Amino acid sequence: MFEMTRREVIFSAAATAAAFGLNGRLSFLGVAHAQTATERGFHRYSVGSIEVTALYDGVWEKAHDPNYIKGVSVEQTRAALAASGLPTDFVPIPFTPNLVKTGGQVVLIDTGTGGQAGGPKAGLFMKHLAAAGVDPGSVNHVVISHFHPDHIFGLMTKAPENKAVFERAEIHLPAVEYKFWMDPAVIETLPEARRPLAKRIQEMFPLMKEKVQLFEGDKEILPGIRPIDSPGHSPGHTSFHVSSGKDQLIVLGDVVTVPALFVRNPGWHAVVDQDAATAEATRRKLLDRVVADKTMVTGYHFPFPAAGKIAKDGNGYAFMPV
Repeated sequence: MFEMTRREVIFSAAATAAAFGLNGRLSFLGVAHAQTATERGFHRYSVGSIEVTALYDGVWEKAHDPNYIKGVSVEQTRAALAASGLPTDFVPIPFTPNLVKTGGQVVLIDTGTGGQAGGPKAGLFMKHLAAAGVDPGSVNHVVISHFHPDHIFGLMTKAPENKAVFERAEIHLPAVEYKFWMDPAVIETLPEARRPLAKRIQEMFPLMKEKVQLFEGDKEILPGIRPIDSPGHSPGHTSFHVSSGKDQLIVLGDVVTVPALFVRNPGWHAVVDQDAATAEATRRKLLDRVVADKTMVTGYHFPFPAAGKIAKDGNGYAFMPV
């Protein structure tokens, strides 16, 4: 699926076992290759006849917060990041929407921050979309996993302009997520910090109502793309199964955010999960599924280009960019 030189990617069985507690040989994405992809801002690979382009929207260098993970100290968080070779002065949270070309359609799965969330190092999506040779007007469909700002704010320019970024695209939204956030009564039930998001959502989607299509269940939305109900992070959070022939890719969305923290420790509960217990159950169920099926995954907040495989590793799991 990825095109890499042999010398970049083959690690020894001994090194693999030491790092992940696994047997056999595995192919890894070389550090130099990953760095080049990040600097370029996009990375293409195939799922059978389907072309996927990972698009880098930047990174949120999140300051450490003792309340970020329930019952987990900042020292434990730093140690988990260090064990994965990541910076420890902050929590690195990258953003990676995916462009999928399937059945003659150009489909964007999530839209990035729009430069309206995620801090000063985010908002690079449109620059990298252009670098990948894609005109926003060529996008036929936008599929949204859930309504957090780093996933939907790229749909529309800032108020008061409120201009649709993908003018020709139909917008496919999870029905459960839509109904939750679009209920006028929900604003008063949310924590104060979440209320501006709800107000923005209720402002945005009526402006593009002619383009909005709601989906539910697991019926194919577009050729080779089916939704997977994966609640917990948000009420209607949805992952996606992308398939072509025998090749498969699971677009996890935010079932797992930073893999160094939540793939390795699936029982850790992040403050950003709306229902932590449901989020954990969903996370374990979906990770077990991709391990059993040996399916490629991509995570919205995984290190760019954000695709690889999951393996069991002790009481947790390991993410392997491949």
